[in-house]
Amino acid sequence: MEFDLLKGTFTKQDARNLNPLVLAFVGDGIYEIFVRAFIVNKNREMNVHKLHVKAISFVKAHAQSELMKVIVDELTEEEMNIYKRGRNAKSATVPKNANVGEYRMATGFEALFGYLYLTEQKDRINYFFQIIVDIKPSIH
Repeated sequence: MEFDLLKGTFTKQDARNLNPLVLAFVGDGIYEIFVRAFIVNKNREMNVHKLHVKAISFVKAHAQSELMKVIVDELTEEEMNIYKRGRNAKSATVPKNANVGEYRMATGFEALFGYLYLTEQKDRINYFFQIIVDIKPSIH
């Protein structure tokens, strides 16, 4: 997904200077759009409710924390720093369907995707998405 209007807007330093919860805000949207588009592509005849239920199983905090456990060993030092900043950020709330540990890991996961998106690191985003698709056959 590419939006030329945003091209070159954020340097790595600009993105690192953002609050990690802001990175997670962006990453949440990027990850959800990927999941939704991928699921629709693989299930073109499925009704919206079933698509929604399928997508939730990938975007909820528990799922994101489990995925983070799989990709964490693949992170560069820079990516690990972004993930840890997101994970350690103090959020005002925790969703009722997630424990604090899962929610923090999921926030780090989202911060990572937000950072990679804002800094236009498409190859890394695609690399992580491919891992996710490979380990989560139910996304198909």
